[in-house]
Amino acid sequence: MCGRTCLTLNPKEIQSCCKYKTTPDSKPKSPEYRNEFNCGRKYEPSYNIAPTDLSPVLVSAAHFDEQKDSAERTLVPMMWSMVPRWHKGDYKKHGLTTNNCRLESLAMSKLYGAPFKAGQRCIVLSEGFYEWQTTKVLKASDRPAFFVHMPQNEKVRMDDKTTWNLKEDGINLLKMAGLFDVWEDENGDKLYSYTVITFESNEKFSPIHHRLPAILDTEADVTAWLDYKRVGANRALNMLKPSEAIEWYPVSSLVNNSRNKSSECNKQIEPGQNQPTTPKSKLMQSWLIVKKRKFDDIDDDPK
Repeated sequence: MCGRTCLTLNPKEIQSCCKYKTTPDSKPKSPEYRNEFNCGRKYEPSYNIAPTDLSPVLVSAAHFDEQKDSAERTLVPMMWSMVPRWHKGDYKKHGLTTNNCRLESLAMSKLYGAPFKAGQRCIVLSEGFYEWQTTKVLKASDRPAFFVHMPQNEKVRMDDKTTWNLKEDGINLLKMAGLFDVWEDENGDKLYSYTVITFESNEKFSPIHHRLPAILDTEADVTAWLDYKRVGANRALNMLKPSEAIEWYPVSSLVNNSRNKSSECNKQIEPGQNQPTTPKSKLMQSWLIVKKRKFDDIDDDPK
């Protein structure tokens, strides 16, 4: 599954890292950035993005302008945790767990089936995501955390932004396949929201967790997933496979609390090393442990 991500770049920097070609011979171009109203909510760069936070995702530009080719791309801030368009009332109270959706039941799902068939495919961008090791019998509060990212230039360290050359090569962002939907309130204001597709882990990642986000390793995969007019739903679904390219390293338990947003969240630590992160209050310690355990035990199938 995927419960936390990291994206600290501003919109222009993200655009620079997402340059693409519409044809093999065309010049690289940056996707347009649309700053949607989203019921008054805004994207804020963060080392610890949690469900219900906003972050930019890639979609086909044809979703916003029918005159545009579906190979064109647009960046749009969306809320993590899909709000179904048929929900009535406060969007915060739909009562569904929608930060992840299972690939195995996606096409037949009442919640995800319609957006999928409508081509509402998106790519969730991040510098990496955090995962807790669940394959060992440990208390939720004791599970080691890892930062998962894509391979980078040998001079780039993901936990040291001074090694990033954003003006030239940028960094290799991690791109996860997702679905999005558009919900409207009683005033007609729209909220864009997304979910991350997950499936059974491959042999490489299974020692960490039994579920893995659908990560798109290549530019060809990105193009196919976004171009819903040329690549049909079934073909797009069948192309998703566990990533063999991802890398990861251990981080401190500071990331366990979604309110911790500092740059220490994705700092690499030595195995066995950790940093004190829980409050001194025993009541607060107990509350955080119970809250984390409930979060880990939630099945990401909305049914």
